[in-house]
Order: sequence, then C-alpha cells, then structure tokens
Amino acid sequence: MNPQETNSIKWSENVLIADADYIDKVVFNLTVNFERMIGRRIPKADMSQWGVCIALDGGVRPGENEIQMVLIHDENQLQMDNFQPSDYAKELDGRAFKDEKLGEFSVNTIAAGKMTSKDEAILDVLCLALERPEVKRIMVIPNAEQGELYATIRQTLRQIDDEKRITIFAMQPMEGGNFRQEILGYSLMSALGIKADEVKSY
Repeated sequence: MNPQETNSIKWSENVLIADADYIDKVVFNLTVNFERMIGRRIPKADMSQWGVCIALDGGVRPGENEIQMVLIHDENQLQMDNFQPSDYAKELDGRAFKDEKLGEFSVNTIAAGKMTSKDEAILDVLCLALERPEVKRIMVIPNAEQGELYATIRQTLRQIDDEKRITIFAMQPMEGGNFRQEILGYSLMSALGIKADEVKSY
C-alpha cells in the first residue's frame, strides 16, 4: 500500500474501515432479493445514511463527533455500482458530510493493487488505527465470507486492551473474540430505504 494513502487519513476518535467491494456486492444481493420480496424497485444505497447507521451500531452516540470512513477497494474498481455517491476519486475520496445528530463524517478511499492485496491493506489500516492514541472506537467491515482475513483480524485483536471499542460487522454471527459483533445487513437495509414493516411478514 502506498504510504501516502495512509498519510492522507485524518485520524479521528471514531474510525470505520470497510471492504468497499464487499459491501457493494452485499447491497446488490440485498436489492435483488428484496425487490422480489416486497414488489417494488429499490434505489441505490445512500452512502451517508449507511455511514450514520454503522456509526450508531458501532457505539457512536449523538453529539459533535468526528467519524473517519476508510473505504478500501480493488484498484480496478473505479466506483461502487450500488451506492450513491459512488465514484471513489471524484465523489468520495477527501469528501465529508455532516449529520445533524452524530457530527462530521470524512471519507478516504484506498485502492489496493498488485503490491498490496485488499486484505493486507485492510489489516494495515486497522493496525495503524490501533496504534493511534486519539482513536477510541474502530468499526471494521471485512469480507468475512471468503479467505482468512476475519481469522487474522480476530488474532490481531486478541492482545488489544479495553481502551478501544472495536466492532466487527458481518452478515451472520461469527466466531467471537476480543471485540463486539454486529450484523451488517441492518445498516445496509436502512441505506436502501427498506422499512421494517415491509419485511416483517416474511
């Protein structure tokens, strides 16, 4: 991973690290399944709404918070197909948005390529965040369905003290560790505008 990419990250008290290609794929699958189920077209996921929901699930409470979103993607993927905004370089990287209840969200995107795999990049950013004293809360969305990244993260977090609140998000409950777990699908459904009463009868 290019050191300049991590140097551009403005570390905040709250840091979200996500495999952007993975969450984009999950959104696609949710959209296909729920459009069939509830019988209506589902728009692209709202990136800011998703960020707010993930932050709440990760333990951020209302106030003037700063939340840093780090989206890591394959260098061949120039944009997300199922989110809005979607273009990594033009619409996401270096941008920010304000939520009236939670505070300011800043976004950085990192392209993983031939020199560093996406899993390695996610682990590198996580380790950097763990070392930063100003970072108090970390939310991580790896692709827990493939490869060994989840197991590696679980091992990495084994020796971390309780000063940092760490939450790992996955689509189903995973083998536990020295961290909290939350289900990823709830925040994505909210970002897609899917209401609980639309699916409660299924």
